[in-house]
Amino acid sequence: MVPMMFSEVVVAGQIARDLVIEVPDAPGADSSAPVKHRQELLGGKGANQAVALGQLGMSVSLVGVVGRDRTGDALLAQARADRIGTSYVIRRAGTETALLVDVVEDHGRRRYLEHVPEGTLLTEDDVFAAAAPISAAASLIVQLQQPAPVALLAARLAHTAGTRVVLDGAPQDDALTDGLLALADVVRADGHEAELLTGQPVDDVAAAARAAADLRRRGPSLVVLEVSGQGNLFAGPEGTWFVPDVQTDVVDPTGAGDALVATLTAALTRRRPLETAASLAVAAAAATTGHAGGRPHLSRAELDRLQPRALETVRA
Repeated sequence: MVPMMFSEVVVAGQIARDLVIEVPDAPGADSSAPVKHRQELLGGKGANQAVALGQLGMSVSLVGVVGRDRTGDALLAQARADRIGTSYVIRRAGTETALLVDVVEDHGRRRYLEHVPEGTLLTEDDVFAAAAPISAAASLIVQLQQPAPVALLAARLAHTAGTRVVLDGAPQDDALTDGLLALADVVRADGHEAELLTGQPVDDVAAAARAAADLRRRGPSLVVLEVSGQGNLFAGPEGTWFVPDVQTDVVDPTGAGDALVATLTAALTRRRPLETAASLAVAAAAATTGHAGGRPHLSRAELDRLQPRALETVRA
């Protein structure tokens, strides 16, 4: 019997058709605007992170849901072309595949529309079906935009097996927050999500350091918090560092957080030091803002070019 092969990283999260539309200026009510360029891509947070991991040389599988429609067919074909394992992607009858519309203006502003039918969210049965690859992986990324009980089950399966649990975001059910944090090894949140997790605003580096220390006491060994418009704070057992945003020409911020989480996970999975992992993760986020749409285009050369050379030590 040929042994079943599993991936280094499993991503449990959203899969969607991503329609990216570039316009000079978005039209107002009862008006129109010419479209300069459009792209129809494999998207959604889960797929974006899986694509990034594949580009970084990791073996990766995706756990998510698409409909039994032509859009789902096309997205799965693209995922396989991106060397993403799709054996545990659910084809759900009776639902349309999720659609994301990203309207990007010339001046770096965007408008974002989402059609995410309830049927495209993961269920506990979907996660149980993927228990084997989750348990065999080195790392599991769970997007907390999925139903909280489903995220909790995925985290519990991974934690029990010794798989690193990376939580992205804040859960929709406050009652399950403590349970999720207790199972997590890594938590990453933007400023709004950090406030949901801690009940306190995270609007500067000092506030982020306090919030990260609070979250670490509740379970995860590494907490990464965005300080909006400034950078990201990384708090772990080796120390606490603030990494300012890399100064680039921002075309579209969509997908920057996904690239950061994927690159951080890849570096930790390959046992890179936290300082190196943090620097590479911030470089990946910067690289993804340089083009329209959330699909990453990561390479080692690009990460080396954008990688911050110095990290600011923070006293927690």
